[in-house]
Amino acid sequence: MSGYSFKHFNVTTPSQYVAHVEINRPDKMNAFFEPSAVRMWLELKQVFDRLSFDPDIRAVVLTGAGPRAFTAGLDVQAASTEGPLAAGGTGDGARIATAFRRHIAEFQECITAVEKCEKPVICVLHGYTLGLGIDLSTCADIRFCAASTKFAVKEVDIGLAADVGTLSRLPKVVGSYSWVKDVCLTARIFGAEEAKRVGFVSEVFESKESAVAEALKTAESIAGKSPVAVQGTKELLNWSRDHSVQDGLRYTGIWNSAALQSRDVSMAMQSGMQKRTPTFEKL
Repeated sequence: MSGYSFKHFNVTTPSQYVAHVEINRPDKMNAFFEPSAVRMWLELKQVFDRLSFDPDIRAVVLTGAGPRAFTAGLDVQAASTEGPLAAGGTGDGARIATAFRRHIAEFQECITAVEKCEKPVICVLHGYTLGLGIDLSTCADIRFCAASTKFAVKEVDIGLAADVGTLSRLPKVVGSYSWVKDVCLTARIFGAEEAKRVGFVSEVFESKESAVAEALKTAESIAGKSPVAVQGTKELLNWSRDHSVQDGLRYTGIWNSAALQSRDVSMAMQSGMQKRTPTFEKL
């Protein structure tokens, strides 16, 4: 794609209005790291911020390159030699804490860019999906996985509490605090069928390839609908998740008082009656 050149992410358009974002560090199981030149998560934010406002994109599929992993999470080996975790705890406690807080906030903002993307994001999980892989996927709107996928919230095994999204989002995704505490406190591996049973993923496929194919098909279906309706639906669902029913209803009324003035409404209704496929303007 023109203007989408990144070191650690491949961005392509397999069909009209659909973007395919691929985490591209397969030799390291797509683990995220922060060399001095470019922090991998900063690139992630750049990718999704740009896709969010790109009128030529209406749906996004997020995958990991190679057969071994969606992402193995944080590159612990690299983190132990470079970055805040390698810096140690010498010096004034308040200043060290401030540096850590800023670093965590930056990391959180970058991962949250997936959730804040105005376009629906379909995440395809395969192989190892550990730590940061859970953080990332809970930001997505739809999650598919391959039958052989191995999941884990691994942070307690490296001596910390997950701090970039899982502990805040996973309980809302699956709705069972008992199960969430089980996997977060034990860091145990769980498989695709368990992930589907608790509602973490909506579909399980035989292979990564079949999961990606279905994700692209789903993205094409979404991209064919009114972008005003689709983006509004995502916004209202995310808002309602974090607010009361009454607040959600009120926000929906305010949102649709503007959105219903779109020509997309009459165009979609007329196309349905005439049994033809509508064509919507870019947004």
